[in-house]
Amino acid sequence: MRRVGTHEPSINNWYKCLFFRKLSSLFNRYMIDIQSFKQYLLYEKRYSEHTIAAYSTDVRYTLDYVAQLYQITQLSQIEPFHLRSWVVDLMARKQGARSINRKISSIRTFFKYQIRRGVVSKDPTIKLRAVKVPRRLPNYLQEHEITFLDVSVVELSDLTEMRDILILKTLYACGLRRAELINLTVSSIDMEKRCLTVTGKGDKMRLVPISKSYAHEMIHYLAEREKALPPSEYLFMTDKGKKLYPKFVYNLVRKYLTRYSTTTQKGPHTLRHTFATHLSNRGADLNAIKDLLGHANLSATQIYTHNNIEKLKRAYAAHPKA
Repeated sequence: MRRVGTHEPSINNWYKCLFFRKLSSLFNRYMIDIQSFKQYLLYEKRYSEHTIAAYSTDVRYTLDYVAQLYQITQLSQIEPFHLRSWVVDLMARKQGARSINRKISSIRTFFKYQIRRGVVSKDPTIKLRAVKVPRRLPNYLQEHEITFLDVSVVELSDLTEMRDILILKTLYACGLRRAELINLTVSSIDMEKRCLTVTGKGDKMRLVPISKSYAHEMIHYLAEREKALPPSEYLFMTDKGKKLYPKFVYNLVRKYLTRYSTTTQKGPHTLRHTFATHLSNRGADLNAIKDLLGHANLSATQIYTHNNIEKLKRAYAAHPKA
């Protein structure tokens, strides 16, 4: 008999039920080895830890959805219409297009892996199509909003402040992703050649030039750090001498951008957008910007040709009817 005051979970709130379960249905009942999938993503696809965690979660939630709604008991029973229903449900719950596309990518990668293992013989994701993503211009800082980085680390006395300013300068002056910054080591920087070796997505390495003043400030910072903290292979550390972590970097950037900028987006990637936009606005070659950012193709870089309305006005002024 159903107890008073209880209710059965509906399809629309199945996600909430997941958090109260002790076991994940498909992965535990049918012994699907999520660990081997993670190892595949790590060692063969060379995805980052963040991406691996996101893909694993996406796959688990997707399989739970089809198991509940369609009483699926084996991977081989999943058909394309099951997954199309899942995508429609995500859209109905106002999931963002980018988020949905990442989930589609996750489940597609998972089934390709299961086909390779021989667990399934056909790919139910074959008819899935990516959701159209609205074109969104990146947020960036105006040049006058970045002048707080004009301060030289050499003039500072506090080691924490030195580190914070250098982190911000590295993100802005080198256009790094947050994970790239976190994984920088002391050996990543070549003071003599004045360049930074950056390991990007898929373990792809690129060289990013650094200025003479940046190199001078980094030498000063590392010398001061050596006096106060135990040795470390990493270029930047927390106050306790540990490796940086994503939330640390995000909070640091947000603190400074809240203080000095009016932009709505205040995370580390905003400084990467600012790096690329300022280069584009000052006439840098688009292919050079692509290489500096570590983009795989030019289409990802073209968005930074977006906002320079003053440049467009100057070009338009050449028109005979302007």
